[in-house]
Amino acid sequence: MSKGRTIISPKRFALTIDRLCHQLIERHGRFSNSCIIGIQPRGTLLSERITERLCHILGVDNIAHGKLDITFYRDDFRTKITPLKASKTEMDFLVENKRVILVDDVLYTGRTVQAALTALNHYGRAEEVELLSLVDRRFNRHLPIQSDYVGLTIDAVDKAYVKVEWKQDNSKEDQVLLFADKKEAE
Repeated sequence: MSKGRTIISPKRFALTIDRLCHQLIERHGRFSNSCIIGIQPRGTLLSERITERLCHILGVDNIAHGKLDITFYRDDFRTKITPLKASKTEMDFLVENKRVILVDDVLYTGRTVQAALTALNHYGRAEEVELLSLVDRRFNRHLPIQSDYVGLTIDAVDKAYVKVEWKQDNSKEDQVLLFADKKEAE
């Protein structure tokens, strides 16, 4: 694996998480009618970090938080050569009449978010749905989807690959790297 270019350093990573949390608090207050749902697999790490930090800042014990598996809602799941591995949806609440914040680490083509919106419908009709992404690759969208909360917006060529590394996911530190292509990141 070659070393990618750091686009969010560990120090800036923590500041970005805090900024996103404060933006959420401005809009959702104490989250009495709001919930945070991480899109499996990579969005769940960000949603857990955001939820933990929000609880700390607000001084609350719990904010409604879930993990949403979108495997069988993807538009390409039948076209894969090998079977896709499904994750487990972990939501002990319905989103009926709630304000939902969907969370993913990187917004790229928008297809993951489209699948998440479809999957979310099985848990009720939300009052509203917003999107939070740590990195927004704004020039690579295939669908008219955009983030409401963004950690960093980058302009990268099509083959470039953005990799978010997390301490809790066996990385040395939290950071975001940019590689020329996905093969370099492996």
